[in-house]
Amino acid sequence: LVLSNPLSLPVSSHCPRLLQALPSQGSRGKSQPTTSDETVVAGGTVVLKCQVEDPDDSSLQWSNPAQQTLYFGEKRALRDNRIQLERSTPNELTISISDVVLADEGEYTCSIFTMPVRTAKALVTVLGIPQKPQIFGHEQPIDEEKVARLICRSSGSKPAAQLRWRKDSGTDVVEDPNGKTFTVTSRVEFRVTKEDNEVEVTCTVDHESLQNSERSTTQKLQVHYKPTAKIEPHPQYPREGEKLQLQCDGQGNPIPQEFLWEKEGSDAPLQLSSDSVLIFPFLNKSDSGTYVCTATSSMGSVVAKYNLDVSGEWPQWPDTYHAMIGGVVAVIVFLLLSLLIVLGHYLIRHKGTYLTHEAKGSDDAPDADTAIINAEGGQAGGDDKKEYFI
Repeated sequence: LVLSNPLSLPVSSHCPRLLQALPSQGSRGKSQPTTSDETVVAGGTVVLKCQVEDPDDSSLQWSNPAQQTLYFGEKRALRDNRIQLERSTPNELTISISDVVLADEGEYTCSIFTMPVRTAKALVTVLGIPQKPQIFGHEQPIDEEKVARLICRSSGSKPAAQLRWRKDSGTDVVEDPNGKTFTVTSRVEFRVTKEDNEVEVTCTVDHESLQNSERSTTQKLQVHYKPTAKIEPHPQYPREGEKLQLQCDGQGNPIPQEFLWEKEGSDAPLQLSSDSVLIFPFLNKSDSGTYVCTATSSMGSVVAKYNLDVSGEWPQWPDTYHAMIGGVVAVIVFLLLSLLIVLGHYLIRHKGTYLTHEAKGSDDAPDADTAIINAEGGQAGGDDKKEYFI
């Protein structure tokens, strides 16, 4: 394009409208809108911001993945109360979408109607929150030494969640019928022992939508195992003529419900019932012998034995008890001997003496009568005469 200026006037004043219709390459770049991709958890709120450096007297517009206009400038175009205007200026158009659902995912377009129309895309990713996991396979008790097979399942996650066990497992991922979320299933197998009874097994789901929190489910295992038994006497040291109870203490899962009492050397059983106690109302020496208790549950039977020795004497104490008593007696004897030695030494050093302090002058009397008179005079004179016995 060549322009002539025959009047030698400034070009800008001669045809200002023509120059304004020819934007430079720099102004075109300034008219390009900019956006950013956003990730939001289902049920949350996403904010979409569109900015342009040079609007070129044009308005910004937001449209959804279905190319429906949401806002044109500050004017609402789609009746959806979840979509709100946050900010509208010549250089910026910001909107928000609350209560986001999976259907809101997709590319949102910000447009500015210059010549030509310029656009920018913002990809909104909606995360599906996984449901609380469920554990299956624990409904019935598991027999000891059998293999436990447990299944953990969580639905609704997007992308697919991860499941964690306290033991190694395998994980399957299946797309949900809605075509957007996933159901994650994890299986774990391990051989159980009686130590696993009442042990808690936990399945935990990890997902970025949980925002550093976790969802987990815990179940207790029930393991059936063989019973154990031991016999406890009451009293512990039975004597002839006393009452005795033998308690067959059966433990297990399930607990033994049948107890068979027998005496070695006898043909007939003594007692068969659900009562674990065998009672001797009045002990005598003929009751001595070995007694056998057989405790039975659905997992099997176990045998416990007790040797009963009935006598009229108190039971012999262990050697350690005798040694302890002997030591105490020796200490007491030593202390008594030490005390006697000290007391005897003291009495020897302070042997009893009788000291009489007679009245002065009686020792120098020429005869007995004078001495008596002087002594009586001394007593009459006061308390000079004193006697001490030590």
